[in-house]
Amino acid sequence: MPIKIPVNLPAAKVLQEENIFIINENRAVTQDIRPLRILILNLMPTKIVTETQLARLLGNTPLQIEMELLAIGSRIPKHTSKEHMITFYKTFKKVKDEFFDGMIITGAPVELMPFEEVEYWKELCDIMEWSKSHVYSTFHICWGAQAGLYYHYGIPKKKLDEKLFGIFEHRITHKGSILFRGFDDVFLAPHSRHTTVEREDILSVPELKILAESDEAGVYAISNAEGRQIFIMGHSEYDTDTLGKEYLRDKEAGLPIKVPKNYYPGDDDTAKPVCGWRSGANLLYSNWLNYFVYQATPYDVNSITSF
Repeated sequence: MPIKIPVNLPAAKVLQEENIFIINENRAVTQDIRPLRILILNLMPTKIVTETQLARLLGNTPLQIEMELLAIGSRIPKHTSKEHMITFYKTFKKVKDEFFDGMIITGAPVELMPFEEVEYWKELCDIMEWSKSHVYSTFHICWGAQAGLYYHYGIPKKKLDEKLFGIFEHRITHKGSILFRGFDDVFLAPHSRHTTVEREDILSVPELKILAESDEAGVYAISNAEGRQIFIMGHSEYDTDTLGKEYLRDKEAGLPIKVPKNYYPGDDDTAKPVCGWRSGANLLYSNWLNYFVYQATPYDVNSITSF
């Protein structure tokens, strides 16, 4: 089934070129089916890139998805045009009376700041609190995961000695996890972050379960008991060249940056990287949409209750 996105969204052209089935609003209303409503709070500076990455994964399932974009109302993006934001994004004020089957909260390049010093922290807290009663399952990514764990469960983030940057092996540690149903024993995922959360702090919260970990990258996936909150520490949505662009940007700017681990063949930054995480990323999002959203959310999305 297709993903329903605005026909003029830049992601639409990219997905059509990749043979990913999308559907516009006019055709969607003629189909006798209730699409899953997925709200994306996009905190990344490269908003169009992130929109495309997430739309690609959400559209690669048998389910019809209606994707809506949410922006922090108190902040003006520096890297995305005002016209794009006005055309495609809603503010929290516009959606706070609505209900959604699922929600994604992305990462953000503010991880070295204390949470309370982030300029939009208050609004983000309001959105995260609202998600408990207006969203069935919320999927938090990277800094978004750290922010969610801190707000909902008081788990602090810790600064790493050096940036965790590259592609790392992970293993499923909660064998009954349906979020990782169909995964290989070892799977790859990208990371790009300066902070982490400690395993012991997560285990001290009875409501939380660690689902997957990495010897090098630490805890990767956490959920609460019902799967209504999922926290992913890496960036499985990244394109093949995302880490490379970040590395070359910092290198050319003269910033201290190491070659991303396990990314370039032979650690040669002139070589073309090979993507080894795409299938796992698609399965991760497909499992979340199927088991934690589609099969769990009430048919009447307006009847979602708080937890």
